[in-house]
Formats: sequence, C-alpha cells, structure tokens
Amino acid sequence: MTKELKNAVIASAAKQSNGSPRRTGSARDDNAATVRASLRDLRLAPRKVALVAALVRDRSVDDALIILSHTPKRAAKPLAKLIASARANATNNHGLRAEGLRIASLSVTAGPRFKRYRPVSRGRAHPFQKRTSHIFVEIIGDIKPAKVIAKNEEMKQSSTAKTNSGSPRRTNSARDDKKGDK
Repeated sequence: MTKELKNAVIASAAKQSNGSPRRTGSARDDNAATVRASLRDLRLAPRKVALVAALVRDRSVDDALIILSHTPKRAAKPLAKLIASARANATNNHGLRAEGLRIASLSVTAGPRFKRYRPVSRGRAHPFQKRTSHIFVEIIGDIKPAKVIAKNEEMKQSSTAKTNSGSPRRTNSARDDKKGDK
C-alpha cells in the first residue's frame, strides 16, 4: 500500500469517526429503502480488492465514484462499475432519489481459487493459486415521493375517457349496407 493511499485511508477514518453511531437501514425513517448489487468471480485477489473497498465504505455514492476514479489500483474500475450499477438500479428500478444515496455496506469475500502449477528446476512443479473475489454492496436512500395528479389533469383524463367510450361503433348492418353500395 502506497504512502498516499495509507494517508487517505487514515484521513477518511478520522473524518468518519466523529463519535456518533453509524446509520443503518433500521435506524432511518420509513421512507428509506435498501438496494443490493453484487459482482462475483472477479479475477483479483480479495486482499487487494479490500484495500480499495476500505476507501469508499460508508460514503455517499457520488463521493465514492469520485474517489474510485482517482484511485490508481486495478480493483478501482470494477468496484466503480458495481457502485454505478447499484445507483442506476436504485434510481430506475426501485424509485430512490439519486442525490441521497449512501453505501450502507460493502463487503469483499473470497471466491473460488484456480489451482495451477509453475515449473521449477529439476523437473519439479510448485503449486500456486489464482484467487477470485466476490463483492457485495448495499445502497440505502430515500424513496421518491409519488406524483400527485392535479385536479385539472384528472379532469382531462376522465373527459377523454368519456369521449372515447361514447363514440359510435359500426354494426354489422352498417357494414352490409356499405358492401351493397359497391
């Protein structure tokens, strides 16, 4: 871990530890909702991904994406894509407001390992493992208020429904009369 990265982690930890308890989904009001997203079988070691995940844990989504765009680690790009995907799911599929989204939890776990062998001297082989990671993120935010239809719009909708339902329909006898005219 580089010196700059260590300083950034220490500064963020000091900034967040102000003595107040962390907010969780249950402590917030009824207007809050949680959205989950996951990235599985990422071909990076979990230890390396966890270093980058520690930078953005418990931050707002916008801040996290800015931090990840300036982080010179290989794990930053897939993590940023995962958080951006979770944000898009929250706003488009779950109806949450985009400006208040926060990362509630971000965990990195070990995935399956690929066991390989490297040839060494005297015809022997040394085993090594290609490690993979699973990343899980939970985003919490406020639900958008439902749109209230104004009375004028409601009146317009009901009047158009009445005019459409009252239109005369052609009956079979009217069609037969037209066929007879030809």
